[in-house]
Amino acid sequence: MPYLDKRLATGEQPLRREHQHWFVVAANARYAFIAWIVAIAVWLLSGVLPDGVRPLLGWIMVALVIGGLLYLGWQVLRWQNEEFVVTSRRVLQTQGVVNKQVIDSSLEKINDAILTESIFGRMFGFGDLEILTASESGISRLRMLRDADGFKRAMLDAKHELELELSGARPMPGPAIRAGGPAQSAAPAAAPAAATAPSMSADEVTRTLASLADLRDRGAISAEEYEAKKADLLHRI
Repeated sequence: MPYLDKRLATGEQPLRREHQHWFVVAANARYAFIAWIVAIAVWLLSGVLPDGVRPLLGWIMVALVIGGLLYLGWQVLRWQNEEFVVTSRRVLQTQGVVNKQVIDSSLEKINDAILTESIFGRMFGFGDLEILTASESGISRLRMLRDADGFKRAMLDAKHELELELSGARPMPGPAIRAGGPAQSAAPAAAPAAATAPSMSADEVTRTLASLADLRDRGAISAEEYEAKKADLLHRI
């Protein structure tokens, strides 16, 4: 099971996973390439140097080659363990091979996302995604993200679905009914009475009304649905 899946809240579902482009591995492993170039240069120079120093140069070349391979392998591990995930509630980033760090931003607090794709990025399928949130902490910039445009769309779609759910325009799924149980054969009159709507604070009602107004302005809900939900929310204060 992926590391982030064990950190999800109850009912939270992963919707989109992505890594940085493999060019990041090549950029971060530049010291490995430098070490191999130096090893080649030492090998070329060993032919014109005295025989007494050639064994030492041989050990230097071996150290450079092995050191470069180890450094490249470490960068590949870092790349594999850095993951970006859009869930039904948050955008998460995990990084670290031994010591893990998880950074998340709630979809509710995301105001906008700025996508930057260079000509090179459009050719090879990556871009930079800057996430603008109402909080100073959280994920701010995803650098050289593979299919950044698709990741942005998935994030905004998940935010829209969450707004619909929180506003009541799309009810949350209820618990499953067990087949064959006594409740299945009971008369409708025996069904429990509908639960009373929970009370809400004035701040919660204000935030929910703002989300509803935004949905109404974008055409996600009608004006009649907005007014009905508004009246219901005002009765909860």
